[in-house]
Amino acid sequence: MAITSSAKKALRAGARKRVNNLRTKAAIDVPMKKFRKLVEEKKVKEAKALIPSLYKAIDKAAKRKFIKFNAASRYKSRIMAAAKKLG
Repeated sequence: MAITSSAKKALRAGARKRVNNLRTKAAIDVPMKKFRKLVEEKKVKEAKALIPSLYKAIDKAAKRKFIKFNAASRYKSRIMAAAKKLG
């Protein structure tokens, strides 16, 4: 357990950051899984409708440095590649 006041403060800050990180991760992962499922089921219209919200979540995560910019670019590239394969 933390002894010094600065260590206690660091614990509180870490707990807050953890909550934000989990929210950001969910904002990317949940729609991404939904998108992949729609691509598998070949539901073109629904999958394409999900792309803007996915892009928004990915860009926001990159802006907040949750993921790196190149990782964000890679995710977006793969999303579009999957969407183009659908037609």
